[in-house]
Amino acid sequence: MNEEAEKAENENDDEVTNDAKAPEGEGIDQELIQSIPVTVTAELGRTKIKLRDLLRLAQGSVLELDTAAGEMLDLKVNNTVIAKGEVVNVGDHLGLSIIEIISPMDRIKSA
Repeated sequence: MNEEAEKAENENDDEVTNDAKAPEGEGIDQELIQSIPVTVTAELGRTKIKLRDLLRLAQGSVLELDTAAGEMLDLKVNNTVIAKGEVVNVGDHLGLSIIEIISPMDRIKSA
């Protein structure tokens, strides 16, 4: 490739790059973004059981989970752990008292 053709190609690359940028003054509407609904889950625990044991479950059965009593629970947003907390009573409901926020970098690493 001659020098003039190479220079023209590089100029075209710059044009494409510049065209891809958002116009100045136009950004993401933060209020709009913050109004997007997300699913928040506090996961109590998990267990694996055999199908026969699942079929035997009845009212009053107790299913043992892998989470120890008093252990912090994961708070997930769209299935990504963002925090850990402890179960608390909030009137007639259960709540989660946030103890630890997972850093964005740690969230990315665990994904």
